[in-house]
Amino acid sequence: MNKLQGKIAVVTGGNSGIGYAAAAEFIANGAKVIITGRNAEKVARAAAELGATGLVADQANLSDLDRLVAEVKKQFGSVDVLFVNAGIFTPAPVGHISEDIYDTQMDINFKGAVFTVQKFLPILNEGASVINLSSVNAYTGMANTAIYAASKAALNSFTRTAATELASRKIRVNAVNPGPVATPIFEKVGMPEADLHAFAGAMQNRVPLKQFGTPEAIAKLVTFLASDDAWFITGAEYNIDGGINVNPVLS
Repeated sequence: MNKLQGKIAVVTGGNSGIGYAAAAEFIANGAKVIITGRNAEKVARAAAELGATGLVADQANLSDLDRLVAEVKKQFGSVDVLFVNAGIFTPAPVGHISEDIYDTQMDINFKGAVFTVQKFLPILNEGASVINLSSVNAYTGMANTAIYAASKAALNSFTRTAATELASRKIRVNAVNPGPVATPIFEKVGMPEADLHAFAGAMQNRVPLKQFGTPEAIAKLVTFLASDDAWFITGAEYNIDGGINVNPVLS
């Protein structure tokens, strides 16, 4: 414990799911944490539960990001850990991808992530850790995920280049690629409940370990990458997926 003692950490999309679990783990390890989200009520509730600072910001809105960085600088001065976690998933098969489905996912998952990192750069301390939440979907070719997967593949590419360019400041930039994880993101896709359960069952059966991951499991990996224990790790991607990317056609 206390791997992050005295560090200031920002978690985007920290009011639920993996972001919430990571914020809790960061706090348990001694960090002061700022969580962000688009819904003021949910952010306030999560911040109160966690004992974190909650700030409302839409990752896809550059003006929001400017205000967010200014407020974090005002309250905390600088940042040691930036977990770019916020993202959305909207399934659609090729041939039925609307412009809105494309724009929304790319705006939040990729553009928003890029500009979150960029706008926080002036207040990131030397030796800071940036962790981008990606997905094994960047590689699996899973049906109905073309744009989501493309947004995550782009994020992984950005991660590698950012790691190279920020190395002079000893800022480490890494990506975490979860497989199937039980989070609210699946409840927001608009599928009928029966179809959602069928999808979840089929997905779980494809995982060699035969179970979904948990936000808490992802949070422990993110906390390691945020800590000084990972001082020699940058430009890396970590799959945490129960083995699904090792054998994606396992039945």
